[in-house]
This record gives sequence, structure tokens and C-alpha cells, in this order.
Amino acid sequence: MADHDAHSTVGAEPPALPSLRWEEPPEGPVLVLIDQTRLPVEEVELVCTDVPALVRAIQSLAVRGAPLLGIAGAYGVALAARRGFDVDEAAAQLAGARPTAVNLGYGVRRAAGAHAAALEKGLGQDGAAQAALDAALELHRADAAASAAMARHGLALLDELLPGGSHRILTHCNTGALVSGGEGTAFAVALAAHRKGRLRRLWVDETRPLLQGARLTAYEAARHSMAYTLLTDNAAGSLFAAGEVDAVLIGADRIAADGSVANKVGSYPLAVLAKYHHVPFIVVAPLTTVDLATPDGAAIEVEQRPGTEVTEFTGGFSVTAAGVEGGGGQPVAPLGTQAYNPAFDVTPPELVTAIVTEEGVVSPVAGAALAELCARSPQATMS
Repeated sequence: MADHDAHSTVGAEPPALPSLRWEEPPEGPVLVLIDQTRLPVEEVELVCTDVPALVRAIQSLAVRGAPLLGIAGAYGVALAARRGFDVDEAAAQLAGARPTAVNLGYGVRRAAGAHAAALEKGLGQDGAAQAALDAALELHRADAAASAAMARHGLALLDELLPGGSHRILTHCNTGALVSGGEGTAFAVALAAHRKGRLRRLWVDETRPLLQGARLTAYEAARHSMAYTLLTDNAAGSLFAAGEVDAVLIGADRIAADGSVANKVGSYPLAVLAKYHHVPFIVVAPLTTVDLATPDGAAIEVEQRPGTEVTEFTGGFSVTAAGVEGGGGQPVAPLGTQAYNPAFDVTPPELVTAIVTEEGVVSPVAGAALAELCARSPQATMS
């Protein structure tokens, strides 16, 4: 178990971590992404010149995280429009790249809708392409603002539930700047606690099988000099039993109308543990992640990932085991082993203490309260 004792030292902030950006070099517009499969070993950027390249980046998890997928989807539509490709075809490819994260389809629809509206107004192809890009840029800005608001609301909730500060927070997967136009969702709340001197320990679930917690959350925590400890997912129960967890903070890839939460697989067991041990289980997500068209958790389509992610070390990152360099297909199970590999699981609303959004907190979690919050935000109500 890796242990990083930074004593939550608050000092000079590290440079911002732009997970993706739009650029316009002389040879034409591109979308530049941090390749998250290469972290933390190396910081490498992918340059997407067309939609198929972006779709591959999304499916390979080079770019991931619900809010960021929405932003990437919007930029992808703009990229197709600016480079003269078929926008409807590009939108269909992007929206179908990953089924569970609702933000991806939302971002695609927003940019494609702006493009179509501009054409109807007679602005021509150039004007329509600019409208799509403006929609993507605005979504990017709005997500950064939402991230900051969620950090404020989340920290206020923590201080209400856990007066006195010195929070010990357990998190799962990655929910920081690598998934957001800002500083993240759940991680942004922990970072706000750190900056206020109220974070005693960030417990980081390794997040099998692709280790987004170990590779990405620990990477972001180290950049901010946060006190964090890495643990394997199946060690979480012993932490709860020892009384070492004050709250669980996770993100979400889709929140159904009844408050059911789809998030990285392994989240549901944490909710069960938290309920048994009387620990708050808090979901932090922008309202664009709420899908009022999905009635409940049973209606959420859960993405099934390739079994090789379980039977081999995969994902483009390097793993060293017993002195042997793995990664890129290093087998860890007998040839022909079948694997069950859902990317997400679904936590029912009765196990969720609160949902933190940019518009406020829903607690207890109920469909009517979620719908009321969504009604305040035009972004969340776009079909």
C-alpha cells in the first residue's frame, strides 16, 4: 500500500491540467488530448484531426470521465464541421462511442443542434461550423464553472455532516481535472478540503481492472501535495471496519430520474459498506449527468468492456510485477479464461446520502428533488 504523507501542505498551486484543448494550427483545427492511458509514467498528448481518431481515443479510455466526454463530444462535432465532414454521421459515431456516460450524447447533441440551427438561419457551412465550435467552447466554460460550484457545495456539506474538519475521504476511480473542464467532481471537493486545511487523508481506491485510481487520482493528488494513501479495492472493507473512513465521495456517469447512480464498477460495494458502517456516501456530478429520460437504475445500459482488460495487463500503461515488465497484453490468467468486465455498476438511491450538483445538494435523494434542480438549469433539460 502506497502512502504519501504530505500533511495536506497548502502552498504554491501546480500548473493547471488541461485535459483537452482546441487548437487551430495552419494545417487545420485539431483537438489535443492528454493520453490518460499513458499516465502516470509519461505525459503524452494525442492530436485528433478527425472524428474517427477521437472515437478511438474515447473507446480506448485515452479520454474519459463523464463531463469531459461531453466536452469532447461537442468538440468532435465542431471538428467535423470545420473540416468539412458529414456532421450527422460524425455525431452518430461520437454518441455511440460509449453507451453509459450520458454527458457524451448531451455534448454531441448540443453542438450538432447549434450547427443545424445555424444552417436553418442561412448562415452557411462556415457559420454553422462556428456555431458548433461556440457551443463546445461554452460547454467547456460551463463545466469549469460547475466544477467550482460543486466543490463549494460539497465542502459545505462535508462540514455540515462532519463538523470539526480533519476529513478522511475515500474515493473511487478518477474524478479530478482529468474528467472535467475544471478541477473535477468528487476530487474537486476533496481538493477544496485540502486547500482549507480540512483534509486529513484521501483514501484512493486502486480501481481495477484499469487502475484509474492508482494511475490518475494518485497522480492528481500528488500534483497538489495532498495526503493520500492508495489501497486495493478489496481492502476498503477493512478501512471501514477500522473506523478510518469519514465519508465516501464518488462521481457519476449517469444518474437516473429516481436517483440511481451509475458509476465506475466497484462503487456499489462501497455504498453497501458505507451504509452498514453509517458513513456518508456522497455523489458529486453536474446536472448534465442527470438523465430524466432514464426512469431508474434498471433502465441504465451498462457498458461491457473487453475481457482482456481482466485477463491481461492492458490499457497502454506499464505494470511491473515481480520484476517483470507487463502491460500491453501481459497475461495474468490462463489462456481462454472468460472474464466478467462491466465498466460500471448501479447504486440505488436509498444507499446514497446526497447528490451534490452545481445548483445545490439533493438529500435525501428522491426523483422529485432531482427534477426540481434540473428545472433550474437549461443545460440539464436539453433533450
